[in-house]
Amino acid sequence: MPVLTIVLLSLAALGAGTVDAIAGGGGLITVPALLAAGLDPLRALATNKGQSVWGSGAALVAFWRAGRVDRKQAVFTFPLGLVGSFAGAMIVSAIDKEALRPIVIGMLIGAATLLVIRKPTRDEDATGSRWWAAALLAVLIGAYDGFFGPGTGTFLIVGFVVLCRRSLVHASADAKVVNFASNLAAVLVFTTNGNVVWEVALPMGVGQLLGGVIGAHLAMKGGERIVRVVVLVVSGALIVKLLLDLIG
Repeated sequence: MPVLTIVLLSLAALGAGTVDAIAGGGGLITVPALLAAGLDPLRALATNKGQSVWGSGAALVAFWRAGRVDRKQAVFTFPLGLVGSFAGAMIVSAIDKEALRPIVIGMLIGAATLLVIRKPTRDEDATGSRWWAAALLAVLIGAYDGFFGPGTGTFLIVGFVVLCRRSLVHASADAKVVNFASNLAAVLVFTTNGNVVWEVALPMGVGQLLGGVIGAHLAMKGGERIVRVVVLVVSGALIVKLLLDLIG
């Protein structure tokens, strides 16, 4: 692949990593870019995971160092997200992805609606632990990411807000724990199958690293407002994309 193309892909990864750290949805930028660069769909998806894992990892570290991640919760959500993603990858052949599209569109609309009607809060959480809800989110959405994927970050953020009563900023941080785990599991599967184009994924990973750090700091600096706006924008873009795929 030409050097210029790899540089442009790395810049796309920088933007995607920034958006993904705040609200998820970075694949909306990188997957089309990889396809436009000439990769077939399977290698594009695999390479996308190979580069996005660096962004989710960088964002997780930034949120962790800032004290925004629930560390006690992460002890069990990380392995559950990992197991869920592996399970999702195992059953991928048994799922009709076309049948899932209208369901996911409905879920995204519902998630966006919840964020719109939810009263703004300060950057604080409600009291009381809901470990069972966090565990359920990690397994189910981790599995979803393993076999389908679109909207994973959005579902995690809204799930942590609604079910675990986390603020939007803390929900973004906790979402990265599960998202990094599910991305890592996918990378291991795709690498074993030889589908990741590492000469492309690694340079893009540098962009993702920078974007992940930038996005995490923007989320923490901008608080609830910036996370809410970006999540709604990403949700809208995902809905449009899935609708186009459905009617196409």
